[in-house]
Amino acid sequence: MLFFPNAKINLGLQILRKRTDGFHDIASFFYPIDWQDVLEILPLPAQSVSSFSTTGIAIPEDGKENLCMRAYYLLKADFDLPAVMIHLHKNIPIGAGMGGGSADASFVLKGLNQMFDLQIPTEKLLAYAARLGSDCAFFIENKAQLAQGRGELLSAEAPDLRGTHIVVVYPCLHITTAEAYQGVTPQTPLVPLQEAIQQPQDTWKDHINNDFEKGLFEKYPTLPALKAQMYDLGAFYASMTGSGSAVFGLFRAEAGKEVMESFKNYIVWKGKIL
Repeated sequence: MLFFPNAKINLGLQILRKRTDGFHDIASFFYPIDWQDVLEILPLPAQSVSSFSTTGIAIPEDGKENLCMRAYYLLKADFDLPAVMIHLHKNIPIGAGMGGGSADASFVLKGLNQMFDLQIPTEKLLAYAARLGSDCAFFIENKAQLAQGRGELLSAEAPDLRGTHIVVVYPCLHITTAEAYQGVTPQTPLVPLQEAIQQPQDTWKDHINNDFEKGLFEKYPTLPALKAQMYDLGAFYASMTGSGSAVFGLFRAEAGKEVMESFKNYIVWKGKIL
């Protein structure tokens, strides 16, 4: 069967404190967008060995098993799953802050649940996903939500932006989460993100920030330049997403030729908030 894991953006990202488990407590609004990978899962004959392969954007080697296979083995430990072949065609940029790898793993969980009629309820799928990664759980329900804790505590408090036009620019910079956190000092914000988001959308640029931007913007001047371009082209809000390096702009109308031409030297995607 074919599945289509999608990316997400972060609208605001506050890094509140470092936890005793090494993670950080955050507050951020996650929104799904329709930039998709392609995931194929096929059952294999008895006595076969499960396999994983990829095409598209190359996935960097990090010495660990891919999250898709980790998702498979997580369910196999609790269910009598057959061997499967998992193939991932990677379209969502890596090291961009859009959660592509997390989406792939979560869609494996959902895909296996559907294919083999495992009847795993949503709450249990959320728990499995949280074991795989901090933002994996978001992609189970795959709807706009406020993320807290390390990103796995989700609540339906996000403003409805469905249909808002969005342009995402990936400047071909791979930024790891570890690198992004090196430039951050956790702190309690003067205004919690949940309150800042209540301001009129045209004033969000003055009230809503991504705490990763300060350190990364100093290190990579391309990033603040892209954000400024978004505003020059008419975005009502622009930001880096997640731990970077993708930068997005929210627009009232569909991005025209001028917008796309402005970013012709980068990888650009345009669409709508889901």
